[in-house]
Amino acid sequence: MSYKKQADVFKKVFGLKYEPMAISFTNDQVQSGRYEKISICKAMKFAAEGESFIIDEEVSTCPGGNHYCGFSEPFAGKQKRKLQKFLTKGEKLTGSIVSFERMRKLTIPPATDLSDRIVMCPLEKAEIRPDMILFLCNAEVACRLITLDTYWDGLSPQQQIIGALCHSAIVYTIMSGNTNMTVGDWTARSHQGFEPDVVFLSVPYERIHNLIAAIPHCSAGDAEIVIPEEFQSD
Repeated sequence: MSYKKQADVFKKVFGLKYEPMAISFTNDQVQSGRYEKISICKAMKFAAEGESFIIDEEVSTCPGGNHYCGFSEPFAGKQKRKLQKFLTKGEKLTGSIVSFERMRKLTIPPATDLSDRIVMCPLEKAEIRPDMILFLCNAEVACRLITLDTYWDGLSPQQQIIGALCHSAIVYTIMSGNTNMTVGDWTARSHQGFEPDVVFLSVPYERIHNLIAAIPHCSAGDAEIVIPEEFQSD
């Protein structure tokens, strides 16, 4: 099934408001997409609205995004102290340097030096194989997608809910291979104007084929629920 057909299936079955996004980490040269100064979280919002982006260390504008997505080395020394102060005293997203350190260390590490660039675009416009698909959706659609994702194996994915949006919505799934649902971080949500009911659901691309194959078999897709007589109320 082509990327466009996959996108069409998702949009038809789930009535998606936003485009399912193809995200690829690659060292190959890519021609199609805007190449301009932008933050990762802003590119996520615009890609969900139909734009395509090629992002590398030259155009990625957010130091945090550069760190998590692998364009810069992990924070250390004075740089780390500045970040601790910024998150606890500036953004006020965590209560102490201890909680800050737990948040950084008790999860999947950043994608340090993983690739030269990231390609982010609507799935229907993808030209290279995605590493993952990112859905901006409401809780009901997220529930249906997770049900379909686990339909064949029944294994609940390990989740990473908190942390920087680019880390929890992109890098966690890239580095762990897990499907993940997150609400992102408050700064990214408020600055980029994501709608209040939007959650971010990330699915490794290697799971997408089985997810789509489950749609006609599962009531979270388009299968009709059949209730046996012994379970029917009078």
